[in-house]
Amino acid sequence: MKLSARGDYACRAMAELAGGHGPMKAEHVAVAQHIPLKFLENILLQLKHAGLLESQRGGDGGYWLAREPGTISIADIIRAVEGPLANVRGQRPESLHYVDSAEPLKEVWIAVRANIRAVLERVTLAHVLTGDLPEAVRRLARDPDAWMSH
Repeated sequence: MKLSARGDYACRAMAELAGGHGPMKAEHVAVAQHIPLKFLENILLQLKHAGLLESQRGGDGGYWLAREPGTISIADIIRAVEGPLANVRGQRPESLHYVDSAEPLKEVWIAVRANIRAVLERVTLAHVLTGDLPEAVRRLARDPDAWMSH
């Protein structure tokens, strides 16, 4: 999985909004998380269209979470701005057709997607806010090999 700046910024913006009280201006989120404002505004609209944020215009307006932080997974956020978590050449792995010696690749891509989901669907904004990540995620992150660039 390759996470773009858009996906990273969306997760950071949502964490910032989850930690706030009441509506928060895009400008505040941009400054707090070092995100270019114009890029962030587009991301916030995508998150709103996905039903993850609500907004209100005006002096007292801004953005806020549409649901409780414990009900919004990191996978929800990434899907809202990036689309499916794992695909091959823009296609879902189960729709691919391989022949002969390459046929097992389909199962490999499906397993990769399952592992990405196993982490991103389990971690919520509430976990990020508290720093209390699920044990399965902590166990994976504690593996020294996970920190190695291959």
